[in-house]
Amino acid sequence: MNFASPYLLLTLLAVPALIVFAVVIDRRRARYPVAFTNLGVLAQVVPERRRRWKRWIPLAMLALALACAGAAMAHPRVRLSQPDQNATIVLLVDVSGSMRANDVEPTRLDAAVAAMRTFLDRLPKQFKVGLVAFSSEPEPLISPTADRDSLRQSIALLEPEAGTALGDGIGVAVKMLNSSLRQAGYVRKAGTEVPGAIVLLSDGAQNRGILQPLQAAHMAKVSGIRIYPVSLGTPNGKVTFGFGAFMNSVPVPPDPVTMSQIAAATGGKSYTAETASSVVQIYKTLGSSIGRTHKRIQVSSWFAAAAAAFLLLAVAAGAMFQARVP
Repeated sequence: MNFASPYLLLTLLAVPALIVFAVVIDRRRARYPVAFTNLGVLAQVVPERRRRWKRWIPLAMLALALACAGAAMAHPRVRLSQPDQNATIVLLVDVSGSMRANDVEPTRLDAAVAAMRTFLDRLPKQFKVGLVAFSSEPEPLISPTADRDSLRQSIALLEPEAGTALGDGIGVAVKMLNSSLRQAGYVRKAGTEVPGAIVLLSDGAQNRGILQPLQAAHMAKVSGIRIYPVSLGTPNGKVTFGFGAFMNSVPVPPDPVTMSQIAAATGGKSYTAETASSVVQIYKTLGSSIGRTHKRIQVSSWFAAAAAAFLLLAVAAGAMFQARVP
């Protein structure tokens, strides 16, 4: 929360001033004792003095009313977020051979599949989601759609293949997202971000393809598209193939540096996941935050209503306890 006119918050000084004034007046009254010769009258007065704290309830309500009124004068504003009606997300997933590695159990690809299912569960239902897989070359599997069942079926069919054409994969995802927005009638204003993003999951450095990752990231930035990369795997990850005496292992460490550069170039945020639970948690977070618009609204009326309510409570408390402001 912030305030359009913060200098008007100085009016809140009236609250401590009121409290100090009330305490001073109350103490001044206490200087004039009354002598009681009738013990019966004194017995009736003592319980009343024990309940003396109730006299302060109207004052407390009045102080809260003044505080809310002072805050309302400063024009408070809050930042709210809501799902964008035109939001489109493209899931871009690496299905290279290194996704067979089991350093992320049961395998990297299995963990990625589980995470993408969680992502779909968290994403608002009106969002459109597309799916692009890439290995030695990119393959657009499903154009952005609100049909979650088709997406889940396609995700379940993903299998590890060969190399890693990361840049080409990003290029295809950018084209898919732009095409979907155009078909929906969205017209982008120059210099603004589109209501959509690419969620990229990859576990290794590029070793195939034509377009370099940062070149593709530049394409996304020009189109106003943010990329949220997730680097999957551990530095000691490896893929084992062959059998018997012909068994061999190939190291397949992830490339978080390139993923961070892609995120920085497009205004997104990069993540690193070394366990199945962490990649699921990352996709939960992304599913709850991507594709939302943020705006600030003035809530002076909220504080004014609260001030009125506290003022009414002060009057009611005064009548109930037969008290008045000290």
